[in-house]
Amino acid sequence: MTDLSRLSHVAGKASHALSRLVEVVLIVLMAALVLDVWIGVLDRYLFRWQLNWPEVLARYLMIWTVLLAISVGIARREHIGLTMFIDLLPQGLRRGLLLLSDILALALFAYLFWFGVGFAQGGATRQAMIFGMTLGPAYAAIPVSAGLAFVQLLLVALRDRGTHDLRDRAERN
Repeated sequence: MTDLSRLSHVAGKASHALSRLVEVVLIVLMAALVLDVWIGVLDRYLFRWQLNWPEVLARYLMIWTVLLAISVGIARREHIGLTMFIDLLPQGLRRGLLLLSDILALALFAYLFWFGVGFAQGGATRQAMIFGMTLGPAYAAIPVSAGLAFVQLLLVALRDRGTHDLRDRAERN
């Protein structure tokens, strides 16, 4: 096994482990979201407790869930891509474009991380009206998810090295 294929193998294993960890967190967040929405429905239509927090909590849980799920999609290479023209290119040029695409996406996630840290720090000084806490934890979803996406994309770029198949999975089966 060459050093490059060993690196690819280790990156693939690390990507899989990180993806599984994020999936567990997503399961917990989704369970909390379902429970929270049910509490809101029961409150509104059955018990009339007039709780003011279920809607806000659902919003924050949904934001965290959606943003964290980005890294899982990256690990599986399941995000939307326009492949019609890339599939027509010779293998060498296709590989170069795929690597360039990964590099540009890494730059985007690095920028989002940098921007998100400042955003979350700004949220740490603002109070949430309902919970009486700062907005820092809610705003932290941006840098955390961007950081995870960056790491995950770096791992899958090392794993795939521009050789991943862009065809839809249904076409391969």
